[in-house]
Amino acid sequence: MGNRGGRFHNPDRTLGARRWASRQWIACLCAFKGRRRDVWGRGYTELFFLDEATAFAAGHRPCFECRRAAASAFAVAFGAPGAPSRAAEMDRILHAERLDSRAKRRARRAVETLPNGAFVAIDNAPWLVLADVIRPWSFAGYGAARPRPKGILADVLTPPAILAAFANGYAPAIALTGAP
Repeated sequence: MGNRGGRFHNPDRTLGARRWASRQWIACLCAFKGRRRDVWGRGYTELFFLDEATAFAAGHRPCFECRRAAASAFAVAFGAPGAPSRAAEMDRILHAERLDSRAKRRARRAVETLPNGAFVAIDNAPWLVLADVIRPWSFAGYGAARPRPKGILADVLTPPAILAAFANGYAPAIALTGAP
């Protein structure tokens, strides 16, 4: 689960015009210390992701409250060697990388150069890059693996700083259970 820094839904639980309330886009645990929330009630607008790789593709980072170990490991991989990044600095960098005005920012890169956990758009559909394969993403989960294409450029959905954190050793959690 994640949030984008606040509430951007209406009282009738429909989305308003905006899609974020601050630069703090975080990925949280669905269950933490027995807390209970009224989803899309008061407070922030909850977002739900298939897994951590999906949240990263949307431009979220791990939460330092409920996912301290993951957030600390991510900060180390995100920062300069020996200097873990602070949350505010990561949020500033990620916010600049994830948006092009109000649209999702994309960069074109060769699929074979991307780290595990990256998401690309091929024929306008999202695909997860994993080892020597790619897997199509859907709300139901990942589809059957296909060989990772070589020699093609694709729109990369995962922000560049997150790709760098993956390349620096952060391994996102990926929900492949039950995938064909």
